[in-house]
Amino acid sequence: MITNFNELFAELKAKGVCKRMIAAWGVDSHTIEAASKASDLGFVKVTLVGDADLIAKVCEECKIDAAKFTVVDIKDELKAVAEAVRMVHDGEGDVLMKGLCSTDKFLRAILNKEVGLLPPKGLLSHVGVIENPNYHKLLFITDMAVIPAPDFKQKVKMAGFVTGVARSFGIAKPKIAFIAASEQMLDSMPACIEGAMLAKMCDRGQIKAIGDGPLALDVAIDKESVEIKKLVSPVAGDADCLLFPNIESANVFWKTNSKLAVGVRQAGFLVGTQVPCILASRADSVDVKLNSIASAVISVK
Repeated sequence: MITNFNELFAELKAKGVCKRMIAAWGVDSHTIEAASKASDLGFVKVTLVGDADLIAKVCEECKIDAAKFTVVDIKDELKAVAEAVRMVHDGEGDVLMKGLCSTDKFLRAILNKEVGLLPPKGLLSHVGVIENPNYHKLLFITDMAVIPAPDFKQKVKMAGFVTGVARSFGIAKPKIAFIAASEQMLDSMPACIEGAMLAKMCDRGQIKAIGDGPLALDVAIDKESVEIKKLVSPVAGDADCLLFPNIESANVFWKTNSKLAVGVRQAGFLVGTQVPCILASRADSVDVKLNSIASAVISVK
C-alpha cells in the first residue's frame, strides 16, 4: 500500500510504468516544470499542445531541454485545448492535463459530445489525494471541484470513483467514511440519512468497499476521538476515503489542508472520463502538479 507521494514515485519506477500525457495549452512554467520532472522520473512521455514559441521561451528560462517533449504548435488557446482532447479521445494519450487554459474551456472540450471524454450518461467528478503529516496514510476525498450538491445516485457513483482510485494505490479494501456533521442518526440532516444508506450499500456489496456513515470528520480520521466517543466502527479513525455531502464542505477541507497545515502535499484529477484528466489550478505549485501527474498515471486502467 502506497502511503505517501515519494512511495508513489518509487512504485511507478519499480514497475516501469510510463504513460503518454498530453497537456492542453501547456505553455506555462509550472505545467512545463512538472511535466519535465515527471518525464525525468520516467513515468510519462509528454506532448505539449500550444504555442511552440511560448513553450521554447519557458524551457529556456527554466533551463529545461525542450527536446524531451513532443510539441504540437497551435497558437490559439481554444484550438489547442480542443486538439489535446481530440488526441486523447482518439487514443493518442493516456492522461490529459490542463495547462494555462481556464477551467471552463478545459471542461467544455472534455464534455464535447462528439470528441469529448465523458461517456454517454456518464458522471464527471473529482478526486483529491492528500498527504498530511498528521495522518498515518494518504486520504482520498471527493468532490471538491465539480458537483455542487450531489444527489444520492451521484454519491453512489462518487463512492465507486474514489475507492477505485484508492485501489490503484494498492489499498485492496478501501475504508470509506460518509461524512456528515454528526455520527449520530439525525433525521433532520439529509447527509446523515444518506450516509447510513451508503454504508448499508457497502455492507451489501453494492459499493465495493468497507464503509460507514454517517461519520463526523473527527471520528473518521482521529482514533482518540473514536475512543472518547466509544464508537464501534470498521472505518472510524482509519478511513482511506472521505465522501463529503457537498462541494462546500469538501472544498473547505481541501483548502484548509493546503493553507493551514504545514507539510501537506496534494494531488487531484477528474474521474468518470475516458482517461484521468488533471484539473490543477493555474496557480497550483509544481509539486501539486507533479503529484497529480503521478496519481493520474497510476490510476490509468
